[in-house]
Amino acid sequence: MPPQPTGRPKWARKRIVIPAALVILFIGVGIGSSGDDQKTVASAKPAPRVTVTETAQGKAKPAPAPTVTVTKTAKPAPVKAKPKKTEPAAPADKVVFKVWGSAPSGVDITYGSDSDNLQGRGLPMTKTLTLKDDALYYNVTAQLQGGGDVHCSVTVDGETKTGHASGGYNICNAQLSGGLFGGWN
Repeated sequence: MPPQPTGRPKWARKRIVIPAALVILFIGVGIGSSGDDQKTVASAKPAPRVTVTETAQGKAKPAPAPTVTVTKTAKPAPVKAKPKKTEPAAPADKVVFKVWGSAPSGVDITYGSDSDNLQGRGLPMTKTLTLKDDALYYNVTAQLQGGGDVHCSVTVDGETKTGHASGGYNICNAQLSGGLFGGWN
């Protein structure tokens, strides 16, 4: 015997179930997004609390005076930005390469442009080259040999790029590229 039909065809049940599921989904999203907009507790620093105890002054006989406790929340001190170290600008027609820091096991230094590759020695190192109009970029790299902490910089026309390396065999790299319409970045 064939099964008895249940009253509604299958497509009619889908017309009710799918919209009902969508409504439940949107209600869930609405409830989830209607939170208190709390910020993460880990990023918020607790404000220091100061408790001040004052003794009440009375005109009557010297009896034990009640103690009044006032709790005040101190305002956090504003964070002052550290002034950025300013590199002395290179002369108008010069490029200045610098490497400084400590490298107990030694450091391999390479500096130059897209057409020159020169080797530097010792820390601190400062080298100056004449600026070439046809150079595409100027860069300096310093690879640590086993450990240390070094900084490097290249300066062209008042623009300076810096780099940093710390730990075994890491490389400090700083590069300035010539802009399409002039200038260095």
